[in-house]
Amino acid sequence: MSAARRQILDAVRRALGRDAVPAEARARIEARLARPGSGPIPARARLGHAARVDLFVAMAEEAAATVARVAAPEAVPAAVADYLAAENLPARLRLAPDAGLAALPWADRPLLELSAGVGRADDAVSLTPAFAGVAETGTLVLVSGPDSPTTLNLLPDMHIVLLEAGRVVGAYEEVWSRLRAQYGAGHMPRTVNLITGPSRSADIEQTLQMGAHGPRRLHIILVDDQAQG
Repeated sequence: MSAARRQILDAVRRALGRDAVPAEARARIEARLARPGSGPIPARARLGHAARVDLFVAMAEEAAATVARVAAPEAVPAAVADYLAAENLPARLRLAPDAGLAALPWADRPLLELSAGVGRADDAVSLTPAFAGVAETGTLVLVSGPDSPTTLNLLPDMHIVLLEAGRVVGAYEEVWSRLRAQYGAGHMPRTVNLITGPSRSADIEQTLQMGAHGPRRLHIILVDDQAQG
């Protein structure tokens, strides 16, 4: 722990009158951290796999995202190129430096101009992988790291997200369990972004403005063995 962080936490403890935590209370806290419980799961999220994925798609579209379902990862480059062409967007794509994205058969779409790395101010379209999708709200969960820069979620005007159907969970509580399982006890990614639809705001005179704090458009490519049009 850094000295600055310790100083802040010590000040919080003093303000709460917890300069010295009794041994019994400390043991309870450590036991709970070692075996974190799960919160309640809403009934609408307790679904089988196919119904859960369908609910995610419906809720994402209700939040103004668009969704394309493909049968296999090999179909992703074509889905990206077709979407950019349909939306009259430039065939230039900034990829997250993720090994899974790099391994896709981009050579099948040679007209796509690809680059990888952190987001830049002049990037029009980005493609990033999702850690998970939450069915109850159609929310994407993206984590930061060397292979998934958060700038790609925020800077480009158009954000394309690749989501595997197997990563769709019912409720938010399940996301934290998956994060703990992947990163290990006491470790978390520096940033967890929860994204529900494209960026928007109606703070000024209650007029809806798209792209207020991030991408103006959000497109999800869902890799699923139950592809739908």
